[in-house]
Amino acid sequence: MEVFDLVKMQHIKELLAKGAREDKRGTFDFRNIVIKTDVISHAEGSAQVDLGATKVLVGVKVQLDEPMPDTPDQGNLIVGAELLPLAHAEFEPGPPSPESIELARVVDRGIRAAECIDLESLKIEDGKVWSVFIDIYVLNYDGNLFDATTIAAMAALTTAKMPKYAEGNADYKERTEPLKIKNTVVSTTFGKIGETFILDPNIHEENAASTRLTITTDGKVLRAMQKGLGGSFTKAELERLVDVSLEKYNVIKAKIDELK
Repeated sequence: MEVFDLVKMQHIKELLAKGAREDKRGTFDFRNIVIKTDVISHAEGSAQVDLGATKVLVGVKVQLDEPMPDTPDQGNLIVGAELLPLAHAEFEPGPPSPESIELARVVDRGIRAAECIDLESLKIEDGKVWSVFIDIYVLNYDGNLFDATTIAAMAALTTAKMPKYAEGNADYKERTEPLKIKNTVVSTTFGKIGETFILDPNIHEENAASTRLTITTDGKVLRAMQKGLGGSFTKAELERLVDVSLEKYNVIKAKIDELK
């Protein structure tokens, strides 16, 4: 680790010990969130989310497909993520990295567990279904990819339109009915620095954190949790973070609902 990074980490820890953050945010405040939809004309749904300086693009593509053998009456959901080299100096081209695989799995787990997509509605006839592909592209990395990507995925799904289907064929140029969304999930990611927990850590705060926790909820039920780095949590700490996650859910969901 470079000297600059060590100095930055120490500065962050000293600020948090005084109850402050570099960007003047409160301990449990998100950075500014900007959501843009319909940014990819050839996708059934798309959204770019800027969470502070972190920028994520998500495209939703719907294609005719065969059902999985164990779910013959449901469509398919496939989530993939790519950490583009232009997003950060440490991202490299090539096979999916452990970080990109983790990102895709965390987003997939929350959406799937909450049954956000009505997969049964994606069945067309025996042996023929729709597959929904959620493709994630990180454009600029400045911390907290999980929350930015979950927001972008939900924004893209919420505004997605289905291709027209007739006589065994799909017309991808004519999109008519909305994709049926049953539920909305939001994730909240916390970092622990010293004895202080913070929401939505930027890249420098991530580097200074001893542990990380991402909580995905639909506002009523916890749908997924993902722990990263080392460290541990007490029961009281977990309960506090769950309460904050549920509080923030309504704020983010309201932003997504505005897109409908």
